[in-house]
Amino acid sequence: MSSQAVFVLFNGMAQGMAFFLVAAGLTWVFGILKILNLAHGAFFMLGAYIAYSVGGAWPASIWTFLAVALVAAAAVGVLGYLTDVLVLRRLRNVDYHYALIATFGLMLFCEGVAKAIWGTDYFAVMPPPEVDRAIVVGGSYISVYTLFVIGTGLALYAALEIVMHRTWAGKIMRAVSNDPWMAGTVGINVPLVLMLSVVASFVLAGFAGGVLVPNQALSPHVGASFVLYAFMAVVIGGLGSIRGTFLACILLGIVESANATFMAQYGGIAIYILLAVALVWKPNGLFPAQGTT
Repeated sequence: MSSQAVFVLFNGMAQGMAFFLVAAGLTWVFGILKILNLAHGAFFMLGAYIAYSVGGAWPASIWTFLAVALVAAAAVGVLGYLTDVLVLRRLRNVDYHYALIATFGLMLFCEGVAKAIWGTDYFAVMPPPEVDRAIVVGGSYISVYTLFVIGTGLALYAALEIVMHRTWAGKIMRAVSNDPWMAGTVGINVPLVLMLSVVASFVLAGFAGGVLVPNQALSPHVGASFVLYAFMAVVIGGLGSIRGTFLACILLGIVESANATFMAQYGGIAIYILLAVALVWKPNGLFPAQGTT
């Protein structure tokens, strides 16, 4: 395997796992509440800013870095609870267009808050010292932080799969997703499950912001680039399907990496071709969700 191919593979996997870290919460909340949260990228951005404010630009160690990411996840989770109480809970029994408008307004509000608190300057956060280096794989230099992002994405996917398919909590969430009324008649506290699902999706957004903050310059618009790919992955994989979103993120990452390496003069065009082909071939997604799968 050539060094270019190795680079494309690892870089593509890293991009794909970065997309999945952002898309996981998006597909989670859609699968259970059937809400497409347009503000998801804004809360990812807030998670990144919180991680920067708590941990600074130079993390002391990988453990400090992860602890700061968990703090960002918890903080954004609290914001998710407030969002559910003040906004989303009021829109559960109305047309979904209202939820789209509300979350779009929430996105603009979050960006305004970020500009008011942190300004519009760009900030840079370095990776932890343990992963701030490169190794040689197949003749190509690969950042250890790249491997860290890949490992984190794979671990998150495994955790979500276990929760959704191997635990009682996952069975309850799928029951509520499939038929909230019937779930309520058998004693499940449906409002509580819906609230916890919203909070979980926001926690995932905050955690992604904390982990990916060294991935690119931090600004009030940092969420836009990630959430665009996240939406693409959710559509290609199947709305509400964690498994489909995971595979779609890998496809998007590798295609984007190959496009940048071999067809740099046509930057970004390959993923749109992939999206068009996927929509024609599998309009319901690679793994159409039945509830949340």
